[in-house]
Amino acid sequence: MSRRRFTFGLGASLLAAPILGLLSGTTRADTSKLSKRLVLFFSPNGTIHKHWRPTGSGTNFSFPAGSILEPLTAHKSKLVVCDGIDFHATDNHEPGMAAMLTGNGDAGSASGGMSIDQYVAGRIGQESRFPSLEFGVQTSAWGGSNQTRMSYLGPGQFVPPEDSPTGSFQRMFGDLIGDPEDIERAIARKKSVFDLVGGELKDLQRRVGKVEKDKLEEHLTAVRKLEAGLTGGAGSCTAPVAPMQLSPHVNDNFPEIGKAQMDLLVMALACDMTRVASIQWSHTVGPVVPSWLGISEGHHSLSHMDDGNVSGVQQFVQAERWFAEQFAYLIESLAATPDPEGGTLLDTTTLVWCKELGDPRMHDCRSVPMIIAGGKYFPLGRYMNFGGAPHQQFLVSLCHSVGLDNQTFGDASKGTGPLPGLA
Repeated sequence: MSRRRFTFGLGASLLAAPILGLLSGTTRADTSKLSKRLVLFFSPNGTIHKHWRPTGSGTNFSFPAGSILEPLTAHKSKLVVCDGIDFHATDNHEPGMAAMLTGNGDAGSASGGMSIDQYVAGRIGQESRFPSLEFGVQTSAWGGSNQTRMSYLGPGQFVPPEDSPTGSFQRMFGDLIGDPEDIERAIARKKSVFDLVGGELKDLQRRVGKVEKDKLEEHLTAVRKLEAGLTGGAGSCTAPVAPMQLSPHVNDNFPEIGKAQMDLLVMALACDMTRVASIQWSHTVGPVVPSWLGISEGHHSLSHMDDGNVSGVQQFVQAERWFAEQFAYLIESLAATPDPEGGTLLDTTTLVWCKELGDPRMHDCRSVPMIIAGGKYFPLGRYMNFGGAPHQQFLVSLCHSVGLDNQTFGDASKGTGPLPGLA
């Protein structure tokens, strides 16, 4: 066998590995309640619990007037508000940011130090045009570090979000804009790659048993779907009007950039360009000033106001209510967008609002607020307090919601299995 043919054969075998079980890893269960997508929504600097917590418990709860979560009242039946989840052996801003989605995993852990979005993308995103898409809102003015990044391919391997809606648009639809002849040539080059992979998979089919042949045929169908997706995702999507160009580093552009990024995120899901996406609003200790709310103090500074500074606390609550309104907007956008295979995107997506701190005045990672919205895997319309359970179990539960069967995520010494009672 020539070196060239060996390399191509190896590529086809690796591509088929998740289907044939040639590589170790988790698999997806076949159940109608599983989500097809995972979407993460991050806002920084923790919360003040007495202004965040709902009243009541279980299915009998409400958001008090003036509280941080009151803007989510109309969506209460679509939520699981999760309280009492701790980042064990982790405190302060930067460690909390690094641990939030990795579960403190390292290269020796089952998740290999990856963040949950990248771990899930490696298992349910490989048949998508983009395994994952990361949208940012003013995340990079301070460069890339544990303080500004939440997505990891491995220990210290950051996955930087795209802070510019124009950049996000170009990545998503760049193949569909410009000179028509250049577009055709670019698509033809990419199709030739799929032709090669398809041919090698067909060759692999002749060398395996009947069960594997049937699985490979399903996989070939997915490859053909990817090829069709070169013209805009699911085949029915065309390039929309490009978003307005805004400087991603101007403080006062924060709301407009965030809305444009959320709209592009929803569009990416609707076009089936990806099954895993995230939107990261700023970063821990971020310097954003909520000037559009008439506030002149930075969000991080406001998060450290003690109860004696009544005005400062009120301004922090006001800023956090604004983030709740943005989460509500994303819920509404997903609920208003049909899933290409039936229902709405919200019906088939696990959406999570995550944070990196509990009480920022204490610089701790206890009772870190987490909210799940949408999907059918978790019974919705509940407020639950998990009494200090490790967040590694929360991450395992999210994996299970999209059909994976791993029993650990991150540091297994802190906790194994899913979060009891969540599903």
